[in-house]
Order: sequence, then structure tokens, then C-alpha cells
Amino acid sequence: MKLDRAALGLLLLAPLAVRAVEPISLGLALAGVLTGYIYPRLYCLFTECCDQKRSLSREALQKDLDSKLFGQHLAKKVILNAVFGFISNPKPKKPLTLSLHGWTGTGKNFVSKIIAENIYEGGLNSDYVHLFVATLHFPHVSNITLYKDQLQLWIRGNVSACARSIFIFDEMDKMHAGLIDAIKPFLDYYDHVDGVSYQKAIFIFLSNAGAERITDVALDFWRNGKQREEIKLKDMEPALSVSAFNNKNSGFWHSSLIDRNLIDYFVPFLPLEYKHLKMCIRVEMQSRGFEIDEDIVTKVADEMTFFPKEERVFSDKGCKTVFTKLDYYYDD
Repeated sequence: MKLDRAALGLLLLAPLAVRAVEPISLGLALAGVLTGYIYPRLYCLFTECCDQKRSLSREALQKDLDSKLFGQHLAKKVILNAVFGFISNPKPKKPLTLSLHGWTGTGKNFVSKIIAENIYEGGLNSDYVHLFVATLHFPHVSNITLYKDQLQLWIRGNVSACARSIFIFDEMDKMHAGLIDAIKPFLDYYDHVDGVSYQKAIFIFLSNAGAERITDVALDFWRNGKQREEIKLKDMEPALSVSAFNNKNSGFWHSSLIDRNLIDYFVPFLPLEYKHLKMCIRVEMQSRGFEIDEDIVTKVADEMTFFPKEERVFSDKGCKTVFTKLDYYYDD
């Protein structure tokens, strides 16, 4: 690693300056260079740092979405444009807020993982990516006031340490109503809140709320002989926000985040078809180092259950369990 010319010059000239500078002053000056400039950069060679300039590659993000996410043309487009556009903007006016909706196994958690990995080398394990699971971190409704305080402190502290922090809230449909409103000030159009700017942070919400509406639209297209790729975001997004807002069992029930239009995108994840399950199985085979065996791919896909009962169009668990079912055929 190359040192800055000024820092290097100071080190090279240090012997000549000894006579003109008291030993303690010189020591402090050199310590300042080491701790204020050289040490942080050396430190960041061995561990992840928030201010490391790792640019987000649009091509890399698109490649990950295309090769790992199946049957989700709407989610791919929204995520690619929203995330890349946000990261590329040096002065966003508010944090990026994404609300991902759909049945289990359709790819919501996977997309969160892809976003994290494309921004931070550590992905979900990065110190700057924070995952909250409603049933794990906020289990008791009687403690909702405590949870609100803790949530605000956690987000404030982590954004103070790293402006580009990512916060993922899973199981929003199981979160106690009113709790998520605690973070409303951080998502609004404020330059600073108590001296902290949240404008470069990313908030991702995952929920099953609205999945019924998504399925209804997808099924209507299928029954009318239309391709699922013909479904537009405008066919889904307004209904999703209304569904989440009016669902009493959702963490977004009558939430100010929706009422004040602080969610940038409501992203629908369509139910997966038989062909999409096969794609998931093939990718999992490759990730385990196996050659793709189409006989096994078909056997695993055939073991899955589908709905509606008569038409059997969509997988009721998406790709969530295909990985464990694959273990049966590779138990050696």
C-alpha cells in the first residue's frame, strides 16, 4: 500500500527535524501520523471498515440476481435500479426503504443476502448489516415500549458508527403493531436527527402480508393465458401498501411509515412454479460441487406440493425446502 506523500515526507524528514523539535513533540507528531492516517489504513487491510471505498457494481448485482433469483422479474428490476441508484447518489435525501412481500420461499431473504453481499464483503455477517427477527428480538407485546427505546438506541448508535448501515427486519407480519413506528424519524426527510444523518442507511422489511393479493394477480394472469412476465409493478404495488396498512396482524398496521409515504418500494415476490423449483435445485447442486442430474432434479421437484389443489400451479413452500430434500439423494 502506498503512503500519502505528505505522510511519507514527514517520516523521511524526521531525522533532519530532530534537532529543531523536542523529542516529545516529535514523538507526538509521528504518533499522530500513525494513528490518524497510517494505522486506520493498515487496520482496514485486515478487517472490514465502513469507510472503505468499495464501489457497487451494477453488473455484479445484476449477475447475482439473474443467476440466483428465479421467477421474480419485478423484484429483480426494482432491486437493481433502487439499490444501484441509491448507492450511486452521493447525497440522498432520505434512507432507502424497501418492503419485500410474498410467500415463504419466494426469495425475500435471499435478496436481502444478495444486497448485503454486494455492498459489504462480509454480507450478512458484516458488522454494518443488522438483522432483526420479530419473534426472536421482540417477542412480548408487554415490552413494546422497551423495544422501541432499544431499537432507537441500536439504530442511532450503529448509524453514528457507519452511515451506510443496513437494517433488515424479518417477519414484519408477526411484529407487534406500533413498534416499527419508533424508527419513523430516521426514515423521514431530515438532514440530521439529534446530530446524526440517516440519509445513507438502508432499511429492508420482509413480510408475508399481501401474499394472497400477489397470488390472486398471478393466478388471474395464468388462467387468462398470460405470461407472468407481463405482470407490472403497478398491478401489485398499490394493493400491497393498502394490504399491509390494513392488516391487523401486520407490523405495518396503521403504520406512520406507510401513512407518511416513507416506504420507497413495495416489492412483490410472485409464487414460484414447477420450472422455477427445478432452477433452484440445479443451482444448489452446482453450489455443492455436484454435476447436474436431471433425473434427481425432476424427482425432487415432483416431491413438492402445489396449489390451488385442482390446478397445482404454484409451490406452496417455494424453494425453501428443496435444499433439504436434495440431501436424501446425496446421503453418502
